Amino acid sequence: MKIKLKETALNKKNYSLYKLAQELKLPQQTVYSWAKGRTQPSYYNLDRICDILECKIEDILEAEPVQNKLF
Repeated sequence: MKIKLKETALNKKNYSLYKLAQELKLPQQTVYSWAKGRTQPSYYNLDRICDILECKIEDILEAEPVQNKLF
């Protein structure tokens, strides 16, 4: 799954990732790590993000296309 955290925060609430981290009461590094795709938020934190940004999970997560693999 691809996460569109930075875009969603900016579009929904005009929040920077830093402001979102403050609202979540989490380290800034954690939120930046999610935004860069290094790690993913737990379902609990996804729910908290949606509450803060007043959005749906679909607004944050984007399914990546499945690549055809040759066997």
